[in-house]
Amino acid sequence: MLDVERTIISQYANSPTIGALISNLNEYIDPRVKMGEFYDFVWNVDTAQGFGLDIWGKIVGVSRWLRLPTNTKTFGFINSDVPPDWAPFNQGTFYTGASSGQAFALPDSVYRTLILTKALANIVATTAQSLNQLLRNLFPGRGVCYVIDNGSMSMTFYFEFDISPAEYAILTQSGVLPHPAGVSFNVVIVPAESVFGFQEMGASAEPFDQGVFYQPP
Repeated sequence: MLDVERTIISQYANSPTIGALISNLNEYIDPRVKMGEFYDFVWNVDTAQGFGLDIWGKIVGVSRWLRLPTNTKTFGFINSDVPPDWAPFNQGTFYTGASSGQAFALPDSVYRTLILTKALANIVATTAQSLNQLLRNLFPGRGVCYVIDNGSMSMTFYFEFDISPAEYAILTQSGVLPHPAGVSFNVVIVPAESVFGFQEMGASAEPFDQGVFYQPP
């Protein structure tokens, strides 16, 4: 405090004991320093770190922790598990019943982007325009990504670049991508290399003996 005496009410202004305690406290502790640290590490979401970002995550409603599936191959049919955790005869083992996956904490830089995106998702309408903006905020400078209304109460998020299993978990588990009530959604990643497919896929489609089968991340 520059003038600590201004903080003492008149009832205690003439008390030498209280005056000495306040003067000593003012000499030993400068609250301006702590307030600056609080602002940088907690209050300002652009510079917050660690527990400060955890507080912001609770405010906007998105967790730092996600669960990444393991790569253990079990015998079964093809499904949407990411990364693929199934295998055919003579390769996969029978499922033991144990829970799969491991907890993964997002680093501050990624979590900050997720928090800001979730904050925007909390206040925007679930239109294609706003959802496309959310995708661009989540993956700045990564490439082309967009949402398509499939009709029949379903929608698809398309990514024309590869994403990691952690990023896939963000899209499917964090709840950062809103969607209209009753509308289902799925995520499709079209990698940069050509894959086997029909002409409707566009330039990324290749015929037999040239394109490989598409595999989720």
